[in-house]
Amino acid sequence: MDGTAQPRVRDAEATQARILQAAKEEFARLGLAGARVDVIAERAEANKRMIYHYFGSKEDLFRHVLEAAYLDIRAAERALELEHLDPPRAMEALVRFTWDYYLENPEFIRLVNSENLHGARHIAESDRLNEPSRGLTELIGGILARGVASGDFRDGIDPVQLNITIAAIGYYYLTNRHTGEHLFERPFMTPEALAERLAFNIETIMRMVLRDPDRAARA
Repeated sequence: MDGTAQPRVRDAEATQARILQAAKEEFARLGLAGARVDVIAERAEANKRMIYHYFGSKEDLFRHVLEAAYLDIRAAERALELEHLDPPRAMEALVRFTWDYYLENPEFIRLVNSENLHGARHIAESDRLNEPSRGLTELIGGILARGVASGDFRDGIDPVQLNITIAAIGYYYLTNRHTGEHLFERPFMTPEALAERLAFNIETIMRMVLRDPDRAARA
């Protein structure tokens, strides 16, 4: 066996990881149209030929970045192990996690915005995201089912609709924070404002799912 094979594999993996990180930052900053492959190569300490070799075209690289971004948040959700918490605590943990993830990973929101401008054509070409997305729906559906069985949650809630709402109440606030601060004449991003918004998000979702909505206010 060639003793250099394993180091070369590690070098290739490290190079690809640097390229993906640099591409994520560039695409999040400027979108697909504005991002430049030569800038990505420079930041990744690689060259354009290596990028095209590993990832194909600029559009293919963008798709790889999107896949990695979605797979990362899905993996982080699974790592919460919400199935071990009682249903109300699991639901609150998911709402809190989603908000914190958006705050800690602003590139994710910008990448999603960019892909929506392109009609989701890149993730439509991917076969790597369907199963993780179904897993999230099953995770939320499981929490809801356990909550109905325990008497905590009301029945008939669509897990996909609920997931959209959990995402939206954090996503919209953060993507519109600049216009919001101007129009509503209040700060959006101070620690106090962020804590107030998280508390509002949690209460909103818990009032939607609890059989006794007033429990959300008393909690």
